Formats: sequence, structure tokens, C-alpha cells
Amino acid sequence: MTDTRIIDMHVHSSASDGTFSPRALLAEAKKAGLSAMALTDHDTMDGIEEAADAAREQGIEFIPGAEFSTDYMEVEIHVLGYYLSPEYPKLRDKLEEFRNFRATRNVRMIERLQEEGFSISMEQLEEKFPDSVITRAHISTLLVETGQVPDKRTVFAEYLGENCRCYIQRPKISPVEAVTLIREAGGLAVLAHPVLYDLSEEHLKQMIVEMKEAGMCGMEAIYSENTPQDERRFLEMADSFDLLVSGGSDFHGANKLDILPGTGKGNLHIPYRLLEEFKKLRQ
Repeated sequence: MTDTRIIDMHVHSSASDGTFSPRALLAEAKKAGLSAMALTDHDTMDGIEEAADAAREQGIEFIPGAEFSTDYMEVEIHVLGYYLSPEYPKLRDKLEEFRNFRATRNVRMIERLQEEGFSISMEQLEEKFPDSVITRAHISTLLVETGQVPDKRTVFAEYLGENCRCYIQRPKISPVEAVTLIREAGGLAVLAHPVLYDLSEEHLKQMIVEMKEAGMCGMEAIYSENTPQDERRFLEMADSFDLLVSGGSDFHGANKLDILPGTGKGNLHIPYRLLEEFKKLRQ
């Protein structure tokens, strides 16, 4: 009998820059017909407990995870960690460090926006997004909704994107350091959305070699922003490096309106058998 179960191994909640609470996210996963879902918020696991409780209620298999921001050759690289233990001291300390810096970083970026003449404050953001960890996505939403900037693309292209005049650099670790931390915390490390990185083929493959040597086991070869050609390319690359294949929508709710859980832009089909391979590796 054919196994028709589908999954999503890359989803964000309001614990980072998504717009759905962890509990509401699991309700969306249920509507989408998902059998399993990984919560992979950026540099935090604050939503894991609520999501796990909601997953039990919805009858959905849950994978506790996170997405780590790292730096390789001055390019931001994201590393997914699955089956992480939030109580592992070194992981907990690193996430706390990220959280503390994020708070001061937001204040500094808002000060720069005010110097540019924008009407925006932390008080406004906290009132509009009361249960969220404030990120650049929330700042851009407020600027667009108050009519100060025409669209979010402009906000990031001119003000909040890397190297833009209101951007504040955040402390980053290397991809190898992220893989090592994930492994130490009992997790499985996966390279997120390789299609998004401005790296040459040579440098991308060199990075993968380094990450695999550190213990990385998979690559997100199935992803919302992939073309069919991209997907074939990354499936072949994963095979050539003997990496497991992961797949994810990168759902953020209203912060990425054209992407839905499980189906992405209508181009995703992530079969349950991919998750089974990760579970075998854990055993």
C-alpha cells in the first residue's frame, strides 16, 4: 500500500519571525494534512513546549528544532537542527546569548530608522505584536502598514538588509560550529535552503565538505524557492555527498504570504519516508 503521508520540516512561529503562535501553527498543520512537522524558529526554542503540546492534541508527529544563523565567507548560511534537547546547557547558553543581543540590536536599528526620519518605536512594535519576539520582519511590517515605505522588499533593500544603513550586524557562528553544537545537543544537522546562498559551486561544495566532516547529515533539497531544476540539482548533490534529503516550506504566516505549510508555493511534496530516514539515523 502506498504511503501518502506528507510532512514539513521547516516552519516558523511567532517565537521568532512567524505570525502564528506555536499552537495556531499546529492547527494550520492539521488543516494542511501534515502527518509530521518540525518547528525551526530562528536561534530560539522558546516555542517548542507549546508546539509539542499542540501537536499531541492534533495527532501530529512533532520534531523539536531550530534554525541557526551562521556566516561563511561573509555569506549568511542557515543550519537546521532537528531533535534538539533545549535543556542541553551549551545550547541553552548560546540561544540566551542570541536572545539578549537581539533585544539590544532591535533598539539600535530603530534608533537608526528614527535618524532616517521614520516614525517608529519599540513601544509601537510591542503593542502591535504583543506575543512575538520582535525581528526585522515585524519592523518592516509596521513601516509598510503605516505607509512610510511602499513594500517590505524596499525596507530590506534600502534599510534593514545586510550592509544597509540601518542594519546592525549580529554575532554569528560558523556553519561548522552550528553543526557541532547541534550534534552535542543530541540533534541532527541539516543545511537549510542551499538555493538562497550567493556562493559559487566550488565554495558551496567546500562548505558542505567541512560541515559533513563536523557531523552534518542532511540537506534541504526540497524547498519552496526551488525551481524544478534547482530541486534536481540539490537532490543530486545530496546523493553525491551521501546526505539525507530534507524538505520544508519555510512557512512564516503573513510574513511570507505566498507560502503555505506543507505545499509551499504549490510546488512541494515532502513524503513521510524522508523523515523515516532521519529517525533511522537517530537510532
